[in-house]
Amino acid sequence: MRKASIVLLSVAFLPVLACSPRDFLTRRLAADLIAAAPTFSAPQQFELRTGILSNDVYLSPDYLALQHHGWISATNVRCPAGLAPSPCWDVTLTPSGVDTVQSLISPGDAEKQSFSIPAAHRELIAITGISKQDTSADVEFTWRWTALNEVGAALFAADQTHTSTVIFRRYDDGWRVLESSSHHAEPLDDALKNSEPSK
Repeated sequence: MRKASIVLLSVAFLPVLACSPRDFLTRRLAADLIAAAPTFSAPQQFELRTGILSNDVYLSPDYLALQHHGWISATNVRCPAGLAPSPCWDVTLTPSGVDTVQSLISPGDAEKQSFSIPAAHRELIAITGISKQDTSADVEFTWRWTALNEVGAALFAADQTHTSTVIFRRYDDGWRVLESSSHHAEPLDDALKNSEPSK
């Protein structure tokens, strides 16, 4: 009789033992999967352009931050055909700007008028809610930009957090974060672009 009870208990627990940790969408699993997703973990590149720029580019928040730090200077010039709105500006790096960015770019980019600077990466703060339905789930989370260097610190506010919601799907091997478009779901890249600053 006792042997039969042990066998029955073992059979009852077989489905539990066959489950992997990814079968249960906990906040910890959701945080791990979001943080490890290439879309989330990829560094944010800042495209720095010098040479003749339109007025709206030169007066954009990013370029105003660079001006404020004394990394760029500009002279007013006539706009070439097809570039608007006027006035236009001939933008150059100051000596301080050269010192700041030269270690952040590839040696071959130093003479170019446009180059990418890895400025910041996303840092997951918390999972704030999970709403599950069958094999999909909406996961809401908060995150912030963390600067990788001086340029990133100038461009991204360290104290501003963002709220995003992303779709998770349950597959045969467990839950996965949806990174690319599929039907009506919002993938991670869109969720990050459409994030709202937290209050």
